[in-house]
Amino acid sequence: MPGDYDVLLWGVYFCDLIFTDLPQVPRLGAEVFSTDFSMTPGGPFTTAVAMHRLGLRVGWMCDFGDDVFSQFVLAAAKHEGIEDGLFQLHPFPVRRVSAAFSFAHDRGFVSFMDDVAQTSPVPLIERHRPRCVFLPHLHYGAPSEWPSEGDGQVYADLFACARAQGAVIFMDCQSTDATLEAPGVVEALQAVDVFAPNEVEALQLTGAATVEQALARLAELTPLVIVKRGAEGAIAGLDGGVVQVPAIPVEVVDTTGAGDCFSAAFIHGFLKQWDLEANLRFASAAAALSTCAIGGQAALPTKDEVHRFLEAQESSRR
Repeated sequence: MPGDYDVLLWGVYFCDLIFTDLPQVPRLGAEVFSTDFSMTPGGPFTTAVAMHRLGLRVGWMCDFGDDVFSQFVLAAAKHEGIEDGLFQLHPFPVRRVSAAFSFAHDRGFVSFMDDVAQTSPVPLIERHRPRCVFLPHLHYGAPSEWPSEGDGQVYADLFACARAQGAVIFMDCQSTDATLEAPGVVEALQAVDVFAPNEVEALQLTGAATVEQALARLAELTPLVIVKRGAEGAIAGLDGGVVQVPAIPVEVVDTTGAGDCFSAAFIHGFLKQWDLEANLRFASAAAALSTCAIGGQAALPTKDEVHRFLEAQESSRR
């Protein structure tokens, strides 16, 4: 029986305050003025919108409050046509805010989150039977340290439930200070089907000197590992082999959300059982297109736009 969603996405929203066209990286003791600014929903919102535009049925499990940031993101989700059946609304503030300073090559964040207990997604996975469970950051912890709710350990139960339902478990990484030596990290990576850190995160986790070494170590733990390399493209390890694709050059305006778009596009192809190299090219093209406007969602492409972009690139090489 098909489930209600292609993807169940579990992750907190963010409201991003994005400062662009900065003359230099902000530093202590100095005031820096940007020449452009925008406020936009961020975090898993970007992934949810990217999936929706690519034609995936996505259910986003997320908490919202009565604060201005929650209401701003809820209004944006409604405007984008995001399914709201898994939203959890609270009569108190649930603020998730990031101030982002973005450059063509990278970006940095200063963030704040209200402390709100998360509900286990297990009942929703069982009820809706998604084809894929998407985790936007590294979920890990020693069993004694995993947060508990009711009678279960949230992360362990999540992995076991998704596996029992036959769902693919895709885990992104986001910024992390963890290494493979941290309790529970290895076990978490062994529990998922796809792990997709960026290059900085892969090197941080493994302590490796090169991205190739980091990929090899992570591929010992997770069946499919994808390392997103920004302007250098992407590299993946599967069944002992390595596949690498270059980035597609575009005029970069804002890199915010490019990694989220890559992951969303890759899941689109993965669920269609595309060849790995073709899927990496598709995801890289989607990520490239997403950088061509300010904000995390303005340039998120549809699947037809990605295909046309790839066809144009192929024609230009002939």
